[in-house]
Amino acid sequence: MTYITKPQLHHPGLAKNALGFTRRDYEGSVSTLCAGCGHDSISAAIIQAVYELELPPHRIAKLSGIGCSSKTPDYFLGNSHGFNTVHGRMPSVLTGANLANKDLIYLGVSGDGDSASIGLGQFAHAMRRGVNMLYIVENNGVYGLTKGQFSATSDKGSKSKRGVVNHDAGIDLVGMALQLGATYVARSFSGDKEQLTPLIKAGLMHKGAAFIDCISPCVQFNNHDGSTKSFDYVREHNEAVNRLDMITPRAPIHVDYAPGETVTVVQHDGQVLSLHKLAELYDPSDRAAALGFLQSKQAQGEIVTGLLYIDPDSEDLHAALDTVATPLNELSQDELVPGAAALAKINAGLR
Repeated sequence: MTYITKPQLHHPGLAKNALGFTRRDYEGSVSTLCAGCGHDSISAAIIQAVYELELPPHRIAKLSGIGCSSKTPDYFLGNSHGFNTVHGRMPSVLTGANLANKDLIYLGVSGDGDSASIGLGQFAHAMRRGVNMLYIVENNGVYGLTKGQFSATSDKGSKSKRGVVNHDAGIDLVGMALQLGATYVARSFSGDKEQLTPLIKAGLMHKGAAFIDCISPCVQFNNHDGSTKSFDYVREHNEAVNRLDMITPRAPIHVDYAPGETVTVVQHDGQVLSLHKLAELYDPSDRAAALGFLQSKQAQGEIVTGLLYIDPDSEDLHAALDTVATPLNELSQDELVPGAAALAKINAGLR
């Protein structure tokens, strides 16, 4: 069966957010991915994040491409807008949707094959243009739908399930996002929901291009000795630079962190990010330093996770294009077609 509808019956005692929704109201269909797939853990973190942010489902648009990861939007936010594009083309379709209606919250879900191979150019342009979106790559370093070939993010020297060694250098999408101008860049692990959920919450509320590279081991083809994307390898080589908490203006979240430095970042809408620094001297507001730190740890075989970079003063594509306040899809015919006189004036100014 490729499509299984979840029962609509909810336990009457389920907790509700301020909108009256339970966590179940943000779910979708039953997952048909392999049992234990890290992608399902990411879906659970997305559901938890949106529930805690108290977002109306109809205000969210979820888009994806092709691959195991791109199937997952069917498993969460069943009452939200959705669009499944062709392979690697999610960013351009999302860009068009965002330009037409900037009032929606855009979530793009992709995979390492979808974004680092056929969609690499699409990924690059979405980041450099500052499209207001949260772009999540569910990164397992393998083509799970086509029997386990290496993907473009597979690390050089890693081994496939059959013992084949990868001789190509892997593409680091986090490093690319930093270089291309993304204003919110993070990496996490599907097995660390405590870290991933607040990263998703902050990314959804960030204005501009937000990117999360989430390592998500493939239990079928890439969870063995020799794989650098396996559960055991990531747990043993994880270098967390900070712990993140997302605090809403009207309902502060109080947490008990271990002693250490805590930095707060206020975003555009008043949401507050509370960063508890774990890596000594790490500054998440310095793009160049973040890139250097990432590369130095990569050379040591460490996988850096957490919020790597944020620009609290970021702008999005609409600010760059100076679009009108009203979403373009809500403009009337008279506003969209001002008439021959207005066109003549524009043409005269170009002569």
